[in-house]
Amino acid sequence: MRVLSIALAVLGLIQIANGAVSLVAPSVVAEMYGAPAGSPGVHFLLATAGARFIGYGIGMVAAAWAPRRHQLWIITMLGIQVVDFVAIMVFIADGTFPVSRFGPTVALPLVWVVVLGWVSMRNRRPSSASEQESTQYQPN
Repeated sequence: MRVLSIALAVLGLIQIANGAVSLVAPSVVAEMYGAPAGSPGVHFLLATAGARFIGYGIGMVAAAWAPRRHQLWIITMLGIQVVDFVAIMVFIADGTFPVSRFGPTVALPLVWVVVLGWVSMRNRRPSSASEQESTQYQPN
């Protein structure tokens, strides 16, 4: 369980850091993606996305403390990482993002898909007999 908690905390901290940069310095993030300099629409989208990154980061840190109680956070983040991976692959494949610049960014979502997939599979099974009893339906 310790490895799981560490992985979730690291993921949360990465999300919070990315969110903070997107929120505070959207022009830096826009430049990294090759977006037009000074585009207010792009800056707005990055700033609002940054707030969501921070929110999910906090959710991952909370999940790190009690993964079995926070399955929804873990499963939704797994979905987000799958979408990130597919989106990066599509944008690289169609030439929008150059492989030389964005190729390495494929690895991080893939790592999190593997880790969160493992986490969600592992957390579906109660770890002890007492936990199994507490999760069984008990009529009033």
